[in-house]
Parts: sequence; structure tokens; C-alpha cells
Amino acid sequence: MKIQAKSILASRIVKLVVEAPKIAAKAQPGHFVVVRVNERAERIPLTIADFDRAKGTVTLIIQEVGKSTALINQMEPGDSFLDILGPLGAPYPIEKVGTVVGVAGGLGAAPLYPKVKALYEAGNKVIVILGAQRKELLILMDELKAVSHELIIATDDGSYGIKGLVTEPLRQVLDREKVDEVIAIGPVPMMDACVKVTKERDLKTVVSLNAIMVDGTGMCGGCRVTVGGESKFCCVDGPSFDGLKVDFAELRRRQRYYKEQEQQAYHQCQCGTGGCQCHAK
Repeated sequence: MKIQAKSILASRIVKLVVEAPKIAAKAQPGHFVVVRVNERAERIPLTIADFDRAKGTVTLIIQEVGKSTALINQMEPGDSFLDILGPLGAPYPIEKVGTVVGVAGGLGAAPLYPKVKALYEAGNKVIVILGAQRKELLILMDELKAVSHELIIATDDGSYGIKGLVTEPLRQVLDREKVDEVIAIGPVPMMDACVKVTKERDLKTVVSLNAIMVDGTGMCGGCRVTVGGESKFCCVDGPSFDGLKVDFAELRRRQRYYKEQEQQAYHQCQCGTGGCQCHAK
């Protein structure tokens, strides 16, 4: 599980190409892995942003938001993960459906990319809307442009592309195009907002949920979400779900369960205490 290459995509966002031939051989769009840096580290899920079967590598994109992601982003080529479990989750079905609109908010570009790439190669018309808070946080623009017929950029502050949220260009595209499917991936509020737009048109909308996860195999139940009034597990039933049926209010509440503990661990990490040397002064 050795890191072969590392690049900085944006502030606190890193791309790692990792040697994992057995995972690369079976990876499909929509799959993820669970990684662990060392014996004391927590196990966290990461999207397989790309894979190369010939080279036996998988690509992971990590945004530093807490202790574990800080540890990962500190790693360099030649370093190795203690273990990587995968590929996990249900693969996204790739079919020729017509016109697909992919909407990504921030790091959502990472899980969106393999899906729209496969849909593009399957002969679909692909339109991608990529959003971020500001220009410096936009990632994978060139990669997404190469696998779409149209790439639309939106930033909250107007520093690049359209000023505003991704929901406005989404409305504009839906008004001018006959769209068969929408894929929206990003922060929970962003996906919820996109679903509100597509629900007005009763348009098939797929979201990728990032519920809190522990084992990744359906045993712990920590990643439980409610879809269509039924309990589902992100790790085995997802992470892709019918966005029109997701209980986003419940998901928001569950995402906040360990916020205080996560902030405390990250603070200790930054201070060089608690056994972590990230950003130690």
C-alpha cells in the first residue's frame, strides 16, 4: 500500500496515487476504500477517485478536516498505509441513458469524476457543474472538462465562473436541456439544495452520502441513513442513493454527533499533543 505519487490540488487538498493492485483490478465507479495510517489511527472511508488496472494503482483525494486526514496528508511518496480495505460499496450502474448532468461541490469532484468519466465513455451527453467557495478551492477542472461535453464553473464569491451556488446553473441547464439524470455530490446542504431543484421536475437524481462510517462492511450500523422511509447502510447499500428519497435532515443530525470530539482531536493534533505530530511547532 505504498504511495507512488503525491500532488497538492488546493489548500489542504491532496491527491495520492497508491499502489494497490488487487483493489485496482476490481474497482468500479462508486467504490470506496477504508484506510488506516498506523495501528493507532482511526479507519476512515475515502472515495476511489480513479484507478489504473494496468499500473495497479488507485487514486485518493483527501481534504484535511481533522486529525486523521491531517495524518494522511502529511504522508509522502514512499510512505505506506498500514492497510487499505476495498473496493467497498455498491458500484454506480453505468448505462447509456441520454443526457446526464453531474454537479460537484468542493471535494465532491473526486467521487463525481469516475462516474461521469464512465458515463461519457458509454456514449452519454455529459454536462458538469463544478462549484467551490472560491477559485483556489476548485479541483479536477481539467480532468472533468476532458470527460464532459460542457463544463460550467461556479464560485460562491465570483472569483471564477458564475458567482453563486451550483443550484442556479443547474436550474439554467434543466430549463434548456432535456436531462435524463442528475448526479449531485458534495456537502450535505449542497446535495439537499440540488435535490430540491430536481424534485420540482420529478427528475432522477443520484447523491453520494458521506455518513459516519466505522467498519465499512455493514456490521456496525454507524453509517445508517433513511431512504424512502427505510434504513439503509451507506457502506453496503450505497454510497449512491436516490436523492429524492433521502432524509437529509436526519443525515445532518447524524453528521454532527461527534463534532466536538473531532474538533478536540484535531486541536491536539495541531498542537503536537495527544501522540500526533501533525503541524507540531
